[in-house]
Amino acid sequence: MSHVLEVYFTKEKDAFLQARLCEAVLKTCIQYGPIALEEPENYEARANLMWAGSLAINGLLSYGSDVPWSVHPLQHILAAYYDITHGEGLAILTPIWMEKVLSDETMEKFAEYGRNVWGISPHKETEEIARLSIEKTRAFFDAMGLPKTLREVGIGEEKLDEMAQRVEKDLTDTYVPLTAADVLEIYKKAL
Repeated sequence: MSHVLEVYFTKEKDAFLQARLCEAVLKTCIQYGPIALEEPENYEARANLMWAGSLAINGLLSYGSDVPWSVHPLQHILAAYYDITHGEGLAILTPIWMEKVLSDETMEKFAEYGRNVWGISPHKETEEIARLSIEKTRAFFDAMGLPKTLREVGIGEEKLDEMAQRVEKDLTDTYVPLTAADVLEIYKKAL
């Protein structure tokens, strides 16, 4: 899901088909992830998740759309300093990153995500849909048994500032550019 979200939240306004493909992959993960956890031998769930995983990483979803990833650099630097799995770090950071970059400029994209992926009523206000989409993302990761905080995986405040400084150079052309101060804020909220 994180690989697809990184492609979905792009500056490109004309990537209609790519966005719809991303939504289908995300909905597949939401549909079959819990089933695969509950029934590990369920072939249908596992097969659909394998297809989703392949499409998430093979580049197809990003063709025609400039996609400088936003959350992955934040997680990669965590993994450089600490023993944290890729998926756990992304699950912790993604909802917090979403909250950080939600603004008047990004509101409609988050609302689109809420309507098309999470099925949130289009009759609600745009901002409410956008905020609910972030909450639904967080709740889904929680339901999948993923950690919610950095402290849960043994990460404290000691190196957050140093990591934020090191990763800033990778975040200047992302969906919403982030400074070291922005990254530090995200890390601290993730504690």
